[in-house]
Amino acid sequence: MKKSTTQYKRLLGTVRPRDQVGRTRRRLIADELAELARIEAQLKALKAELAAAVRARSSQLMDLPGIGPAGAARILADVGDVARFPTKAHFASWTGTAPIDASSGEHSRHRLSRAGNRRLNHVLHIAAVVQLRNDTPGRAYFRRKRAEGKGGLEAMRCLKRRLSDLVYRQLVADSRTPGADHDGWAGPGGHSGATLPSSAVDLPPDIDTSDQSLPGPAPSTLPPRQATSTPPAASAAATQRRRTRGVNTQRPPDEQS
Repeated sequence: MKKSTTQYKRLLGTVRPRDQVGRTRRRLIADELAELARIEAQLKALKAELAAAVRARSSQLMDLPGIGPAGAARILADVGDVARFPTKAHFASWTGTAPIDASSGEHSRHRLSRAGNRRLNHVLHIAAVVQLRNDTPGRAYFRRKRAEGKGGLEAMRCLKRRLSDLVYRQLVADSRTPGADHDGWAGPGGHSGATLPSSAVDLPPDIDTSDQSLPGPAPSTLPPRQATSTPPAASAAATQRRRTRGVNTQRPPDEQS
């Protein structure tokens, strides 16, 4: 069972080594626990900072089960202005939760998409896992899909698509809230949510963008090309040889006489 840093410290306090090797090990473990406690304090402070930033945008994403401050901040930073997605289907395609038809013959089935924004897809996957571990509407929905005969992966795909629709619905509702800040997290590309690995206009991930204008044509570093003299014309004899190459032009002996 996983224990907290405080529990490990209490457990280490009961250890009384009798030799030098044991004391050295205990000191090293104590140093690692102190470092772990420092990192946990930093993560806690960062989480509180992200939660305050999300609330400052009048967003209610953290009210959805499985989406914490880090997930909500990632969604807001990547999505930017939700108005650029006309429907929830466009949003699902962008998050990579739209199903891909993998039917064959009379068998109708779908599979997970590997396209779309993989960071948001990961956020939705974590939310789905959290909902499955707790008594949530997501777990009930997952069980209904399994009862319908769907496999585990296909039922998870359905759950992630459902969560994508819920996130889209919440983003639309938040955008209609009076006083909501929709341009506070604009990315370097000039659009809200545009980042270097994921721009505001692309659907597939890892499409490079740039916040700088394209440079003009580079100056030529090669020396200027000099005019070449016209090669001398081939002699008539050489031209005649080329034309008659491979052809016996010698006249028969009776014609030479």
